Amino acid sequence: MDKERVAASIEALFRNQVSKDKTVKNAYLLVHSDQKDIHINLAEGATGSFPADPCQPNYMASVGKLFTSTIISMLCEQDRVSFDDRIADHLDQELLKGLHIHRGIDHTNEIRVKHLLNQTSGLPDNFEPLLDELLADPDFSIIPREAIEWVKKHSDPHFPPGTGFQYTDTNYHLLGLIIEERTGLPFHEALKQYIYEPLEMKHSSMLHYSEPMEPCSLPIADAYFRGTRLNGVEAYGSLDYAGGGVVAPTEDLLKFMKALVSHQLISESTWQTMMAERNKFTLGIRYGYGIWHLTPVPLLMPKRYASWGAAGATGAFMFYHPEMDAYFIGSFNDFSYKRKFLQFMGKTMNQLWKGK
Repeated sequence: MDKERVAASIEALFRNQVSKDKTVKNAYLLVHSDQKDIHINLAEGATGSFPADPCQPNYMASVGKLFTSTIISMLCEQDRVSFDDRIADHLDQELLKGLHIHRGIDHTNEIRVKHLLNQTSGLPDNFEPLLDELLADPDFSIIPREAIEWVKKHSDPHFPPGTGFQYTDTNYHLLGLIIEERTGLPFHEALKQYIYEPLEMKHSSMLHYSEPMEPCSLPIADAYFRGTRLNGVEAYGSLDYAGGGVVAPTEDLLKFMKALVSHQLISESTWQTMMAERNKFTLGIRYGYGIWHLTPVPLLMPKRYASWGAAGATGAFMFYHPEMDAYFIGSFNDFSYKRKFLQFMGKTMNQLWKGK
């Protein structure tokens, strides 16, 4: 199959997916492969009165966790942090007091930086319960530190550190606070200084915290949770924070992924450490250091889908397929695609695979 037909098949797949689903107000897709000489950047739908544009910045939800883990890794290479450090070495005792009490035993001092990165700390989640409060109360506001205090009072840890897996934004809020402590910068400034500026991601920012380095004439694409437009909820930025506040157009996200693949931001040895840690997330998906690994499962997930990247609850995704040297980046900007994006991305990979 020639590249024009491959590109046309992927575009048809994308536009059909959006047109048949009335829940989706706008959606974005970038597919890039130097190996196949293909670069597709698509948009469908609208943001208010603006037709969806491929250059629009998108709120990427938990895709941002990979940015957070990358900054931590960069700090490790600067000897400011170690993956094996206790978080008590970097955060104040008032915040940490009573953070992890499981069955009457305080495990707080056992939590390592790597436990936060790998979602193996055992700490409970603060994002979903606080999101419910935020949407129920228009005057609700919270800062990241308060979100940690909230989870201490209202939820119990699941297991001692390092003995299980539980995906939670609490872990990445703590990583954001560690980054602030070690760099002396607010998290959104660290994001800019460590990633956006070096990679010339000029149209990227952090939701409700910062503006891009260069003004963009296009609005941030609307993202929705059960019909609520998250862009318009100011407190949502503080709730998401280092767990997923990245806002960027797909072309900027491609710069970031290419930088990871080519070891521009962190060394190959550090990257191999990040890639080696893989805990079972769900069937066919393993997780470590902010990275989702799509792993072959007999009869369910063929080897041709093996890839790695990150995903967010809004149907945001950013994956690299090593065998095809291909990048798949985009978003459906609705929480209803929290899982559904995987099926679509698999179909897209399949179309590119057919053109081998």
